[in-house]
Amino acid sequence: MTQGDDPQPTVQATDPARPSPDAATRVFLRDVLDGLSQPAKWIPGRYLWDDRGGELFDRVTAGPHYYVARHETALLLTHAAEIADLVGEGAAVVEFGSGASHKIRVLLDALHRPRRYVPVDIAGAFLAQSAARIAADYPALAIDAVCGDYTAPLDLPQALHDGPVLGFYPGNTLGTYDEPVLIEVLARMRRSLGRSWFLVGVDPNSDLDSIRRGYADADGLMAAFHRNVLVRLRDELGADVDPDDFRHEALVFADPLRTEAHLVAKRALTVRIGGQAVAFAAGESVRTDTSHKWRPELFAAVARRAGWEPIGSWVDAPELFSLHLLRAK
Repeated sequence: MTQGDDPQPTVQATDPARPSPDAATRVFLRDVLDGLSQPAKWIPGRYLWDDRGGELFDRVTAGPHYYVARHETALLLTHAAEIADLVGEGAAVVEFGSGASHKIRVLLDALHRPRRYVPVDIAGAFLAQSAARIAADYPALAIDAVCGDYTAPLDLPQALHDGPVLGFYPGNTLGTYDEPVLIEVLARMRRSLGRSWFLVGVDPNSDLDSIRRGYADADGLMAAFHRNVLVRLRDELGADVDPDDFRHEALVFADPLRTEAHLVAKRALTVRIGGQAVAFAAGESVRTDTSHKWRPELFAAVARRAGWEPIGSWVDAPELFSLHLLRAK
């Protein structure tokens, strides 16, 4: 479909590889028990992202301390026209981890006659609402919303490859991964997108004070976002856990430079989940997320190892955020 063929684009949720609800719950339980059985307890960060998690994080990004969203949007506004000229006319845009689909509007407004938008997110209801708003505001744009785990192989719409393809991965989600996993994820996305462009956001920030403020906001929204995974353990997996028994803490480490989000037990307690008992000492934590900080030259080297060729790189003046335009080799 090209722009103008259908003034009423449909919004579809398509992911034939997505497991059934029962199977997804079994995988969720397995992953959680695996992580909680480790000497340093952890829960995979992807389980932060249900509909409630998406809503909470959308509020976090609008706050004054979370610098990532603010600086990335400023970079996009400054360089979107240059990026659009490089990508060319009639692009289809695939956004990974689309969330509320705020930043994509800057790209869609700058691109030359974009023909299709494919938001990909794991939170189905939140995804449908966001895609519907884009459909209402861009009536000439074909939209296919894909609900699924975008770090796994994806079955994207066939019509995607009728012209140029631009993958878009905003925020600093790529910072979740250490180097070996990052290479694997970038290579998998290259296979999903095919011969395409890829615009990604990367956090190069080395200012420890701003990192601490950004990941441990004073208004409690970041804490609520991370404690929401405990709500999911209780409501979806039947765990006898009280989220109020844990406090959120953001820790910064130097080598490699990264921040980690932890939920720290306020007292000694035992959580029963899936027929198993998981003991926490007072002050013991479970890691819920990691955000690595990648200098531009280091990220470019990793992207090359994953089969991407760096084409352009833009870093804001305070060096709090960067954008990288890649092209599949």
